[in-house]
Amino acid sequence: MAPGAIDETVNTRDVWKTLPPPTVYTVKEARFEKYLPPQADGHERALAQPEGNAVIVIDNGSSAVRAGWSFEDQPRLSIPPIMAKYRDRKLGKTFSFAGTDCYADTTARGHIRNAFEAGTGIVSNWDVMEHVLDHVFIKLGLNGVEGAIDMPVVMTEAVANLPYSRKSMTEILFECYGAPGVTYGIDSLFSYRHNQGNTGLVVSSSYSSTHLIPVYNQKAMLAQAIRLNWGGWHAAEYMLKLIKLKYHTGFPGKLNTSQTEWMVREFCYVSKDYDQELSKFMDWTGLEDRERIIQYPYTEEVIVQKTEEELARIAERKKESGRRLQEQAAKMRLERLMKKEQELEYYKDVQRRLVDQNKKETKRILDDAEVKDENHLERLVKDLERAIKKARTKDLGGEQEEEAAEAPDFSLLDVPDDQLDEAGLKQKRQQRLLKSNHDARARAKAEKEAEKARIAEEARLDEERRTNDLEGWLEDKRQARLAKLAQIKERDRLKADLGNRKSLASQIRMKNIANLASDTPTGAGGRKRRRGGDDDDFGADDNDWGVYRSVAIGANKGDSDDEEEAEEDLEASVRALEHDLLEYDKDFTYEHTLEAQNDWSKSLLHAFRYGPRPFDPGSAAETHRIHLNVERIRVPEVLFQPSAIAGIDQAGILEIAGDILTQRLTGISGLERDDFLKDIFLTGGNTLFENFDERLRSGLTSLLPAGSPIVIRRAKNAVLDAWRGAAGWAGTSDMKRAMVSREEYLEKGAEYIKVCLCSPFCLLLCLSGD
Repeated sequence: MAPGAIDETVNTRDVWKTLPPPTVYTVKEARFEKYLPPQADGHERALAQPEGNAVIVIDNGSSAVRAGWSFEDQPRLSIPPIMAKYRDRKLGKTFSFAGTDCYADTTARGHIRNAFEAGTGIVSNWDVMEHVLDHVFIKLGLNGVEGAIDMPVVMTEAVANLPYSRKSMTEILFECYGAPGVTYGIDSLFSYRHNQGNTGLVVSSSYSSTHLIPVYNQKAMLAQAIRLNWGGWHAAEYMLKLIKLKYHTGFPGKLNTSQTEWMVREFCYVSKDYDQELSKFMDWTGLEDRERIIQYPYTEEVIVQKTEEELARIAERKKESGRRLQEQAAKMRLERLMKKEQELEYYKDVQRRLVDQNKKETKRILDDAEVKDENHLERLVKDLERAIKKARTKDLGGEQEEEAAEAPDFSLLDVPDDQLDEAGLKQKRQQRLLKSNHDARARAKAEKEAEKARIAEEARLDEERRTNDLEGWLEDKRQARLAKLAQIKERDRLKADLGNRKSLASQIRMKNIANLASDTPTGAGGRKRRRGGDDDDFGADDNDWGVYRSVAIGANKGDSDDEEEAEEDLEASVRALEHDLLEYDKDFTYEHTLEAQNDWSKSLLHAFRYGPRPFDPGSAAETHRIHLNVERIRVPEVLFQPSAIAGIDQAGILEIAGDILTQRLTGISGLERDDFLKDIFLTGGNTLFENFDERLRSGLTSLLPAGSPIVIRRAKNAVLDAWRGAAGWAGTSDMKRAMVSREEYLEKGAEYIKVCLCSPFCLLLCLSGD
């Protein structure tokens, strides 16, 4: 392959350098913002209103409780329906928090409880609900009223609310707070009323669920309404699961649902064509624009930068310290040399005194010198002379002369043992050991030289083969490369299998371990322990020891030096073969190499987890980042394909809307389907996704006959219009007729709910009857 082509191919890996710097968003979560004091002015204005016109309006949602006065345009309070209570034993006090105040204290944060059952609009914890209502009424300035609230209450509730739940809420409002009157209404229908709706299909997707409710002449046809059990809470939980699955190795940041709620709200959108966009979402081209990077808090290692003067001083100190160490080392070497010279002089003096001495005197002199025999003394003298010569050569700074290898003396090996005394026999054993070591070194040297010669000969033959038969030589290189790649693949597969306890390799390994631990183990050849004794013949056959190797393989994969060297040899062999192919094979390019295949810029998994830029595992900032890409369209798509995306056994909103419009409503005489199609109304925070209305329009167009008049509109404020609709309805004559007074409650009980026939919208808002 031409060098220019190689450079051009490699340069494609650096495309990310031309990308603009990434936009990083700091993660946000629920937190304490500020203290909200009680607002008594609202109550004072309510008292100044004509009797019956001032009403407390509470949008009792599972994500937020919004409360305010009916004569105002905005709710004064919006808090999550949560509370936290704990007792400080040191102070002897009990602390209670509600709403966002729960995030003001670290201990309180760990004791948070929700009034609603998770993922539903049904109140399940009435202690928390009562605590939240206490907080609401105090902040609205009703704390000064003695033991009660002096204004009627209009409260929203979920579609098809449980009678027990409504009964419990009614009892709390009348018994605990002494409310003069209470009435309930459906939040999405209040929003439809506020937006001047008359006949249409209300699509309400809120925090806990999604409802499709047909409305005819301001009357809700609740018998034809259908619910999809998916809302903002489920979307946030699903996003959290996707992130944990995506970064399954362990994300260092702390993940919670309030963070994913913010991610879903800020970065997710509905795809106009989900399948088509999904197929191209992970393409490298344009991925930097499609992904969103979320930065979690991290602690960066602080590296103190030193000036050049400080670095120079440090270098000088190190140099001075090294010089002192060298002087100390030289002094110590000189002391050791002097000591060795003294020892040498001492042992030479011992040798001189042994001349012409009898055996007894020789034994006494050697014992005084702590030497075994004369041979030992001679070895000590030779070793000291050699060490002194080496030390003096090193101190002089000259090249150390290679000492002539003295020929080992093996003369005693040919002497029979009966001709040697005890000392001679001992020296003969030493010579036999020295000879075995000498022969082993000689064999190793010969084998090394033979291996060098073999490698050189193989290289010569390989070069000759390449020169004479290039095509055959290239084919051999290709086959050898494929064989090495197969070995690498098998190695990786074995690692993966051993990491899976259900794999065949792991089961065989555990079976061998259990067999070894058994009281009656079975050998490799199927031999069992003999009865009548604890001894067996395991190990008599060399094949028996293979069981230990089968147990050890993969147990500590990567810990063994031999395994690491084998892996490196495989990689090096592949690189060498690919180098030859790149040089001589015109059809083999860089894209075919193992390096290119393992390159991060070719990995779809890298793009999925880290985007189109390289990932630095040593950077604290990058390891604390979440990259959202496919999740941006996958999470909202559950509303349209709940079964295919999240495994929910329910129909999507397009199928539900199609069933209502083409089946349920057409079976009722006197209704025109086109009247409902002309006003498809979207409300609820979960309908604020970008392209939600476009996707609904395109889906309904494919389900309905051609030319159907489809008109889709959004609420002016999908989040607040439910409260505003309730506030606009409160204080009207319809509300007064529908409200249950305290006297009626005491007479007829908590289950009593009025049905008012005065107007269509009163029917729409007052649920059930006597």
